[in-house]
Amino acid sequence: MTETRTEEFQLKDGRAAVLTVAEPEQVVRGGLVVLHEAGGVTDTVRLLVSSLAAEGWLAVAPHLYHGSLPQEEQVRHLSGDSVLADTDIAFAVLAERKITADLMGVVGFDLGGTAAMVVAAKRSIGAAVSVGASGIIEPISSALPPLVEIAGDLKCPWLGIYGDQDDVIHSTEVEKLRDAAVGAEVATNVVRYPAAGHRFDADPAAATEAWHRTLNWFDAHLR
Repeated sequence: MTETRTEEFQLKDGRAAVLTVAEPEQVVRGGLVVLHEAGGVTDTVRLLVSSLAAEGWLAVAPHLYHGSLPQEEQVRHLSGDSVLADTDIAFAVLAERKITADLMGVVGFDLGGTAAMVVAAKRSIGAAVSVGASGIIEPISSALPPLVEIAGDLKCPWLGIYGDQDDVIHSTEVEKLRDAAVGAEVATNVVRYPAAGHRFDADPAAATEAWHRTLNWFDAHLR
């Protein structure tokens, strides 16, 4: 498995961010920004970063939390501006490696899925994937928009993945998000897995299929 490292990256313009990074051993196909779940950059997130690098993507995960506030406070303080500020630095790091915007994508689970959609509605990149993104109708933070309000503004192909057994997100909300995303001027798709929960732990087959669907989405659009 490709190893990850965590360090502070400083741009020439003075901006800086802490990123967890994994580099492919083979030729770099493009770059993916991985946005972490509510628990922060966990072992699961590091595994995702490593797994994407093994597929040929330069994967970088910006640390969206700043300071020493408890997790719940960090989530409440998260804003669209702060998410974009951190992801813009991650995109700039990819650009320094000669990766163009059409070969950049963003992916996230849980809070990271929500943040990924916020980025996809504001930045013209190659593609985005959100898994279990909450805050569809009621935002997860007062400084973040409900996802149904920004779905029509998506600027890159976006894939949403949800489990029907999710105890956080109801399937009726997911369908409202699907309907809202139809108004975007880019390709969108929402896939629901009947037996999967929020983390897909109860349905390994669905988890595997969702993983391959994610890879296929980036394969199709980052070229």
